[in-house]
Amino acid sequence: MRTCIGCRERGRRADLVRLIARGERVVVDERASAPGRGAWLHCRSACLEQAVRRRAIGRALRMQGPIDDHAVWTWFGAIERAEHRVE
Repeated sequence: MRTCIGCRERGRRADLVRLIARGERVVVDERASAPGRGAWLHCRSACLEQAVRRRAIGRALRMQGPIDDHAVWTWFGAIERAEHRVE
């Protein structure tokens, strides 16, 4: 069980995506196997928005100063577009 840093709900690892720090950037660890500290988030834009608003990403990853979360937003956008195509 993991806890989403956005909504704070607990969920299975398969239902969450892992975020990691790469320097000042935050990226999605799609295989959830990269070494180091990670933060877990549901694959919902609402959870990402909550995590950003609460500044939970930087805290969870123990990052100092401003963070670049552009790659995470891009990944979430691609996932949502793919889901809409399936429906």
